[in-house]
Formats: sequence, C-alpha cells, structure tokens
Amino acid sequence: MSEETSAAPAWEQRFRAARVSLPDWAEDAPERALYVSNATGTYEVYTWDRTTDQHRRATDRPTGTTDAELSPDGEWVWWFDDTDGDELGVWRRQPFAGGPDEEAVPGVPAAYSTGLALGRDGTVVVGTSGEEDGTELYLRRPGSAKAEVIYRHAEYGGLGDLSYDSSLLAFEHTEHGDAMHAAIRVIRTADGSAVAELDEVTGRPDPRGLVCLGFAPADGDTRMLLAHQRRGRWEPVVYDLATGTETALPLHDEQGRDFPGDLSAQWRPGAAALLIEHEYEARSELFSYELATATLTRLDTPRGTVAGATARPDGTVEFLWSSAAEPSAVRSTSGAVVLRAPGPVPPGSVPVEDVWVDGPGGRVHALVQRPEGTGPFPTVFEVHGGPTHHDSDSFAAGPAAWLDHGFAVVRVNYRGSTGYGQAWTDALRERVGLIELEDIGAVRTWAISSGLADPERLVLSGGSWGGYLTLLGLGVQPDHWTLGLAAVPVADYLTAYADEMEALKSLDRTLFGGTPEEVPERWHASSPLSYVEQVRAPVYISAGVNDPRCPIRQIDNYVRRLAELDKVHEVYRFDAGHGSLVVEERIKQLRLEIDFVRRHLGEHG
Repeated sequence: MSEETSAAPAWEQRFRAARVSLPDWAEDAPERALYVSNATGTYEVYTWDRTTDQHRRATDRPTGTTDAELSPDGEWVWWFDDTDGDELGVWRRQPFAGGPDEEAVPGVPAAYSTGLALGRDGTVVVGTSGEEDGTELYLRRPGSAKAEVIYRHAEYGGLGDLSYDSSLLAFEHTEHGDAMHAAIRVIRTADGSAVAELDEVTGRPDPRGLVCLGFAPADGDTRMLLAHQRRGRWEPVVYDLATGTETALPLHDEQGRDFPGDLSAQWRPGAAALLIEHEYEARSELFSYELATATLTRLDTPRGTVAGATARPDGTVEFLWSSAAEPSAVRSTSGAVVLRAPGPVPPGSVPVEDVWVDGPGGRVHALVQRPEGTGPFPTVFEVHGGPTHHDSDSFAAGPAAWLDHGFAVVRVNYRGSTGYGQAWTDALRERVGLIELEDIGAVRTWAISSGLADPERLVLSGGSWGGYLTLLGLGVQPDHWTLGLAAVPVADYLTAYADEMEALKSLDRTLFGGTPEEVPERWHASSPLSYVEQVRAPVYISAGVNDPRCPIRQIDNYVRRLAELDKVHEVYRFDAGHGSLVVEERIKQLRLEIDFVRRHLGEHG
C-alpha cells in the first residue's frame, strides 16, 4: 500500500481499492476470459489468459468502458464505444492478444445498445434503439460484409440469444405496449421467418413477463431456457422449439417447499444440467440442477449476495460474492479465490440488520447499518435506483463512508423492488413515486420510534430513480427530511420524458398508463417540479451533462425554479453520463456531499 493510499481515510481507500467483475470466458476457448476493473483508477475492460495468467488492459478511454464481450472462439474482444458516457455508440473489436480497434459491424448506425449476439460460425446480431426507428436488429451472416435489418418496431425490444448452430434467434419485445412484461419471438436467421411466439401479456388482465435465458449449448439441441412469472415470481422452464413443449423444473428447498424468491438459471456446459440462482429478501444462493434426475444440489456460498455466477467446463462454478461487511472477490465452489484485484484489499464495513416494517401495501424490508456509539444517530436514507432493482446484503463504498462519519444508513426495498414477488414489483404503476415514498415513510417512522434515527438529522439520498424519489420526497414529505442529496435524478418528469432515451420512454408510458398527453394528471402528480414550492430542506444535486437517462435540461429546469424561490441548494455538474466510471470523480462527488451535509447538520465524525 502506498503512503498516499494508507494515509487516506478508510472511506476513500474503499473507493480507490481495485475491483474486478466476474470474468466471462469464451465458449470454445475457456482459457480466455474478459473482465472489467478499475485497477488504473478508471473502469476498463481487461483480457485474461488463464493458461499463462497474463492480464492486459484492452480499452483505455477517459470516461471508461464497461460493456464488452468475447467472441466464442476467444479471438476477438468486442466493446461498446460511446461518447463521454452518453450511451450512444457502436461496437468495436480488437484481437484478444492486442492490436488496433476496428468498427465491428460497419453500416450499423450509432445508437443505444439493446444487445449483442455472437455465433460460433461468425453470425453477428446487433440490437439498437433510436428515436426515429425504435428497436432494430441487424444480422450479419458469416462471410458477408453487410448487416441487414431483420426486425424493426417502435416499441422497445432486446436480444435474447443465438442458438448453438446460429440457425435460430430469440429476442424479447414489447409490441403489446407493456414495457415491464416482455414477450419472446424466435425466428430463423436464414430468412427471418417466425418459429415461435411466446406472449403472456396480450389480452390478459394479469400480464406476465418472459425472459430468454439462453439456448442449450449443444449441437442439434433445440431447447431454450426461459424465465416466466406464472406463479407470481420468476421461475425457469425449458422450452423445446422442435416440439413446442415445455418441461417444468420441480425446484424445492431442502424441506420440499417452493422457493419463496425469484429463481433464475443458466445452462451448464454440455446442456445436461443447470446452474440455478435463488434471490430472496436481499440475498442470494446457488444450486446445481441435473435435468435427467431432477436433482437439486445446493452449492456452498457464504451468506450475502452473489453478483454473478458462471459454470466452467471443468465442473466448477465461479461467482462474484460480497456482503455489506466484506469486500467482493471472485470465488469458486472449490473454496478458492479465483481472482482478486491487485493491490490492497479495501477496509471492511458494518454488517446489515434486517428490519421489517408494516407499510400501506404490505411488509416493507429495510437493510439497516449502525455506526459505533449509542443512538439516536444522524441517519441517511439511501434510496436505490431502478426502480425495478433492490438493495442487497453486498459491499458498497457509499453507505460505508456514511457509517465512517457517524451516520446510520437505512436502505428500503420499497414497492417496485425486485426479489419480493411480481405483485410487489408491479405495484408502483400509475401512482409513480408516491407509492415508493409511502414505504420509505413507514420505515422512517420505525427508525425514529426505535431510537435509531434522530428526527432532526434525517438525510434523504439516492441516485437515478433514488435521486428522483429524493427530490419528490422533499416536496411531498417536506416535514420528514432535514436534507436531500439527489444524484442524476429525474426532476422535471415531463421534460425528462421528452429528452430521455427511447427505452425509458417505453417504460414510463407503461408506469404511468399513457403519455403525458393521455394522462397529464398522473405525470403532474409524480413530478418533483410540481412540489418544488413545498421544499424546505436544503438540497444538493449532482448531474451528468451527457446523461441520456436523466437528461440535464430537466434538472436545469428544477434548479432554476429552486433559485427563483430562493431555496437553499447547490448543484454540481460533471462531464459524464448517468454516473462516472472514474474513481477520483466518484470520490469527489461523495466528498462534496459529505461537506454539504456537515455544513448543514454540523460535524459528526
């Protein structure tokens, strides 16, 4: 550890410590792998030759790179090239061993990415999303220099998978207009003709989504792995395209009961078994499932969160694991740490406590961390983004920093969060934002009555959707919060809708049940700008000037109104998109937030 690093406070060490993602390996060359790391201070793509243990940085851009994929033969690194974090770009590729980058599929216009599929025979499918043409899928066949559009629709869609022989392509679409529940279409790559249409939304009063989890990795195998919501949660099923039949997977815990949380799956090499992940109440666990015998075996993973897992050809399973107290590392079910980032391991933090609070829509789960000492504490309510996401028992440098400064941290998995069943996730429709705030408010009441939180020192904070809920909460619940910290938020929802990327427009129409012209009262009721006159707490806002998800113009509108009303506020604009991939920039942003809170609440650590 350098003298500069060791002299830095623990919270900065956590941010600066190098991290690695779960390595992705080439299907036909498993000794070649790809991962993302911030080892140089910016998140970039790295190659890893596992035979020689050689690591090479494949990308080097000022704003960082995270989206990349290996070709099945392991010869090429594909990576997505946008401009200053605006997410609008094209795919490029370079040799695994290094060399010049080239445009991977000439003729595909710069757009937002909706997926990439690389076939073992050289077939390439690129998914794009744009304002004029909506979703487009471009197919380039082996030996062809030109890609052709094989699918186009105004509504959002995303790539699923190419079959093992590249003859079939599965993709998810929302032609029915419900962006929260996708249907699946399978077509022949030879001529674009339809093979199967799997739709559990159209004409249904209870829409249920489908997700393509991948084709069986075996020659001549026509099976596809799907996830469905037929029983109010995500569960996998095997669908055979040759016969049109499904094979249910009888997945039960050690006591023979249904698993309570969401289940996902992926094929293990050879297609005779599956790797199953169970995600429930902010934690996850792994299992192996033998298809022939319907045998489910639990894999040994510590209590916490698996942020990704992969089954290797040698039979081992590798996974990225962490808990709120312990930093992440890539581990194996053999017990070994497979890959850890270079340099010092970041300091650990405080374990989470599980709290359940009765809310207006049911029991609300919150994750609570307490600093040293005796409460009530100044408390940060750190609100997650998404909205269809969830906070988990995993390592996070941001909450750990607030704990170091003497704050309790509360994270609420409000209605809309995943991991608690479909009904909980789908509940936020139409009363967007307001439902989430009811759940956060219920946990706030518990935090005060339990003696955890000081009611005079409550900070509402979050990024993206969490930033949106922060600004909305400061206006809708002005007596609840002492300060607000909103990063890359939605602030003026009508202007955000006009400027945001097409995929989010589709989601917003689904959430609100129509466009701003069709249901203006709902959009007005859910926009933070509608309540800006009621804001009492000082508010700090940070925004990326190239953000396509929460665009800068709508934030400027909100800030302008704060200034006109002489509300206490500060704004920091940074040169990136929806967040920064540069470590020092992240540290700077949190340092500014800590300084803002200290000046308005006083010193607390």
